[in-house]
Amino acid sequence: MTMVRNTRQRQAVLQALQTTRSHPDAASIHKAVRQDLPSISLGTVYRTLDALVAGGLAVTIERAGQATRYDFRRDDHHHHAVCRSCGAIFDLEVKDAPHLPPSQLPSGFQVADVRLEVHGFCAECQ
Repeated sequence: MTMVRNTRQRQAVLQALQTTRSHPDAASIHKAVRQDLPSISLGTVYRTLDALVAGGLAVTIERAGQATRYDFRRDDHHHHAVCRSCGAIFDLEVKDAPHLPPSQLPSGFQVADVRLEVHGFCAECQ
């Protein structure tokens, strides 16, 4: 872990994020971590998540008007399908993401990350 201090609270947040594929928000992670660490604050969870994102161990999934969600599976370059009805987020195992030719990008633009999101309706919401 590339955070300043590797505390018990930070390890618990990291483990909660690593062991789920549900793309939880901070409140869900807080609820899960409180089972083992009842005194952990929501603020500690937020600060830890910020450190994980800054350290490249997690990414955020942001939706206007909704809580930020978090995803640990950073190194496998997967993408997401998002249900427009219930908001569920599903992992997409896409080997080759669409490639933008440099001529399509603004002059001098350097790509740091590519995230593909497919929007539609999950099986339960159809």
